[in-house]
Amino acid sequence: MFRNPQVILFSSDVVRAATFYKSLGFTETFRVPNDGEPIHIDMVLDDYKIGIASVSSTRDDHGLAPVAHGQRVAVILWTDDTAAAFETVTSNGAKALVSPYEWLGRLLIAWVADPDGNPIQIVQNLRRCTVISGNR
Repeated sequence: MFRNPQVILFSSDVVRAATFYKSLGFTETFRVPNDGEPIHIDMVLDDYKIGIASVSSTRDDHGLAPVAHGQRVAVILWTDDTAAAFETVTSNGAKALVSPYEWLGRLLIAWVADPDGNPIQIVQNLRRCTVISGNR
């Protein structure tokens, strides 16, 4: 019935938001219109898709009343080194929300905000797989 799910983030500045997500490793896959100021850009990182939609276009074209700022949704990004990723992202201008901390004894988590205030969780699994030698 359904396929290819993705989350749409509403933004007052689609290009600014897309540029930010591009700096995190996302690649643009779709843009409307092709020329001029975009009202929508889709991006992908691995199999994780997000769209960035213009607040004004969403309101004018679709009759919705999107909220363009605040903590409406969280983007979760897994990494092998939360501390290094947090340092890189914040040194590139992302607002730090929460510095890296251990959670549940198995995850290292940090929080930053995208240009529209959406929280981004940077998370690392601290548990290491232990390989036991011998016959199975």
